[in-house]
Amino acid sequence: KLLERLGNPHLKYPTLHVAGTNGKGSTCAFAASILQAQGISVGLYTSPHLLSFRERMKVNGAWISEEALAKIVAEVKPKALAVTGLTYFELVTACAFFYFAQASVEAAVIEVGLGGRWDATNVLIPKISVITPVSLDHMPQLGKTIEAIAREKAGIIKPGVPVVAAPQSPEAREVIAETSASRGAPLHWVEEEVKVSSLAVGIEGAVCTFETPVARYPDLKIPLLG
Repeated sequence: KLLERLGNPHLKYPTLHVAGTNGKGSTCAFAASILQAQGISVGLYTSPHLLSFRERMKVNGAWISEEALAKIVAEVKPKALAVTGLTYFELVTACAFFYFAQASVEAAVIEVGLGGRWDATNVLIPKISVITPVSLDHMPQLGKTIEAIAREKAGIIKPGVPVVAAPQSPEAREVIAETSASRGAPLHWVEEEVKVSSLAVGIEGAVCTFETPVARYPDLKIPLLG
């Protein structure tokens, strides 16, 4: 309801939607960096923040400015007051979607807050859904088994939208495969299509050789320790 009042900003640019337990933040950072390097203006929405609330909403790597944040909140607030029952995370998510539309981004990378199926970000119809490794997390909300938690994460899979999935435990793999098949979503397993070799990890990050179906990238330097 709030997004409708804001003109459905989340549908105004293509999105990449990322769920999972481990590596969501790193995956989002990589994806946004790749898009930006391609010359695309990109929004990045992540949570929680570490140093400043403004970290949650970035355009081309820059945090939202205090002035822009104040302006966005001022515009969203009257629309939000007309909708009952909104949560903190729903409000923040709506502000991010609205900010990216105002900034005229050409794409946005959106990290799921918690789970997937019922997460505020799951209003998206993304170009690609991504599921990073699933393990036990937020068990009171998501379930007591890997299978139950994987079912929540797989809730971001949309009919016909391609899914890229990281290596998973057998239980999570089965759920993701089942969900993708039932929704007609083409499924790409990273370990079946991409080969990583010559991996060296140190305090400065990692160096590896990366082979995809398209090309081979020798000695890539990756500063993210994760």
